[in-house]
This record gives sequence, C-alpha cells and structure tokens, in this order.
Amino acid sequence: MHIVVSGGTGFLGRALEQVLTSRGHRVSALTRRARADRPGDIEWTPNGEVGLWANALTGADVVVNLAGEGMADARWTDARKAALLDSRLKATSSLVKAVQQVASGPRVFVSASGVGYYGPRGDEPIREDTPAGRDFVASMAAAWEAAAAPAGQAGRLVLLRTGLVLGREGALAKMRLPFSLGVGGRLGSGRQWMPWIHVNDWAELTAALIADPHAAGAFNLTAPQPATNADFTRALGRALHRPAVIPVPGFALRLALGEMADLLLTGQRAVPAKAQALGYVFRYAALDAALTAALGAS
Repeated sequence: MHIVVSGGTGFLGRALEQVLTSRGHRVSALTRRARADRPGDIEWTPNGEVGLWANALTGADVVVNLAGEGMADARWTDARKAALLDSRLKATSSLVKAVQQVASGPRVFVSASGVGYYGPRGDEPIREDTPAGRDFVASMAAAWEAAAAPAGQAGRLVLLRTGLVLGREGALAKMRLPFSLGVGGRLGSGRQWMPWIHVNDWAELTAALIADPHAAGAFNLTAPQPATNADFTRALGRALHRPAVIPVPGFALRLALGEMADLLLTGQRAVPAKAQALGYVFRYAALDAALTAALGAS
C-alpha cells in the first residue's frame, strides 16, 4: 500500500513509518519543507484549502493525519489556544477536501485525536462510547474529529484517541529531567489517571487499524492498564533508579502553567476496549516494562 502521513516527520510519524515500511508499504510524509534526504516527501501548506500537493494523493491507499501544534509547547493564552485549534482544523480540512476531490484517491482516512476528548472523568472507566467532555481540550478534540468526519463518506474513517506516548521523545523526555535531578514526585493529589501507551504499541496498533477492514470509528490508543499519577511517578522513579518523593502541589502547577496545568492534574481512566475486541495484543501491557524499554531506547 501507499500511505501518506501528515506530521510524518514528527515523533509518532517516524515511528509509524518504521513499522509500515518494515511491512513492505510505501510511506510519503506531508511536510511544510521537503528535505533532500527524503525524496519521497510531499511539500504542502495545511491552510484549510487544497493545493497542487493534493495530486500526490492520486493512487494512494491511505491518509494518516497527525498534523497539529504541540499541546505543551507554550502557555495557553487565548491566542495559543486558538493556534492549537486552528492548526488541527486547517490541516484536517485540507486533507479531507483533497481526499474528496482527487480521483482514485485514498479510501482509508486515519486521523489523530486524544483521550482528552472525554474530559476529566475521575475514576470512571472510559471506553470509546463514553461521550465527549466540555473543557477546552475535550471541545478541541471533538471539533478535530468532526473535521475528519466527512472523510468517512468516501471510505473508512479511523480516529486515534491517543494517551501519553512513552518513547525517547515527547512528554517522557520532559518528565525525565526532574527525576534525574532527584526532585521528581507526584503532581497534585496523584489520584488522577494517566492513560499511557508505549510508542511501539502505538505504531503497531495504528498499523493494525490501517490494515483491518473491520476497524472503523474511534479507538483508544492506550495500554490496558492505565495508572494513576502517583503510581506512574513511582514506576518512573524505579525505572530511573531515582527517588520520587517530592510532590508538586496543584496550586503551584496552576501558577506556573495556568490552564495548561489541567493536562497534568486531571485525566481519564481510558482502556482500549475496541482494540482488544479486534484481537490486538499489547507488547507492553505493564507500565514498568514499558518505561524500562522507553528509557533504555533514549
């Protein structure tokens, strides 16, 4: 198959490309700046419209949409929140329009989302049929998924509600520093749930959903055993052979991060019900093994 990936040069995109190419698929990354060392990449402008780049989708089998600015890259001012939403909706709109307009175009559309779709849910077990929440992150995820929905008219639509991805890059790299300095600890009460997934399982599961003609709709890309922040913190300390005894009060996080602190102080007890129903077996189902593998690769 020929698979086109927006955001294909990022952390998740590269992991997915590695899995897909190992299975004999051809992968092209949509990128704002094509590189000489990646001749198969496609330069595009994700501005909500369709450009000449869309011709590259002719004959492609699958589009994977991973484009969007990083949630934790800057403090959430009103302008930043608008940019986060804008980057997701415009990229998705460009791809959906291209899929609809290009003859002999892709008939499988896979689009990123997140477990933040459900909003803060306390200890409630979260399956894919749980309704959307109402906070900023939930509203953004719901709008992102709604922007992808028209692609389902042309073929199969898969939505990736991803949890915290454990790998050498991303959030885990930022979490590692305070523990390495001996000042790591739980955040707030520590009772909030942290649905997580090892990057290898994320890529393998995404590839499985691409290949399975029965896979459609939203999927929680999370390991079967979500952890509370306190349990995650202790496991990370064990993996790094560092103490995890200095908690960070919730009020301090809110002073430092503003509304973005909600990403750290609330969570979802999300489980991969639909992926398991399709028979996917997680390589890293236990948190300690996943952290050891992720940190060992860095």
